[in-house]
Amino acid sequence: MKLSKLLLLASTVFILSCKTEKTEVARIDTQRIAVDNSFQEDSQISEFISPYKEHLNATLDSALAYNPSLLSKNEGELNTAIGNLMADAVLIQANPVFRKRTGKNIDMVLLNHGGIRAVIPAGKVTSRTAYQIMPFENEIVIAELTGKKIKEMLKYLEKAKTAHPVSGIKILADKNYKTIKATINEEEIEDDMTYFVATSDYLVNGGDNMNFFKDPVNLYGADYKIRNAMIDYFKKTDTIKAKIDDRYIKE
Repeated sequence: MKLSKLLLLASTVFILSCKTEKTEVARIDTQRIAVDNSFQEDSQISEFISPYKEHLNATLDSALAYNPSLLSKNEGELNTAIGNLMADAVLIQANPVFRKRTGKNIDMVLLNHGGIRAVIPAGKVTSRTAYQIMPFENEIVIAELTGKKIKEMLKYLEKAKTAHPVSGIKILADKNYKTIKATINEEEIEDDMTYFVATSDYLVNGGDNMNFFKDPVNLYGADYKIRNAMIDYFKKTDTIKAKIDDRYIKE
């Protein structure tokens, strides 16, 4: 057989042998495996990660500030010391970032009561404290809302009857939770003005049915997690002075 024919035959065999066969998954089997105390710790893995675990725990448990008394979200009716602390920390920490990027200032903060997931015990305040309060990866965002949208927010708060953390706004309600007066930066809220509201990405996307955040005039990211803002706030605070005040009260 001539060489050219041999090469042609070899090429044909190679091409046919490389042809991909079509396959399909016939069945997928799954099994739920409970992770509980019945699993024995692997000593080699434990020994390997031990130095990293010790370093991480030391970092998380280093004292950043001191808290004189227990702070719980169940303390107040329309505002709580821990909620006020959280909202104020977001305003204080995020405003310089926002001002540097836009030349503007945050007018107010609104977070959600359910987002506070732990108390702050009396004693040292640590990074772990912040992780316990805010275990989620929620980012701070700033929504530019019209005064009309802010008034929708007030209607939401009237129905919620809950101590959602706020800062920068002052609200007085009657005994039925209806808003009597509300001011931002000590000024009346005007329909044709816009206000910069710092909140979480969860809420601005409709979390807790806060639909007044839909279709903002503008939306700005801060690239700043709420938890990290709290840690940075704790780092520059010697003693926590959070308290229930008159930012949202009934007459």
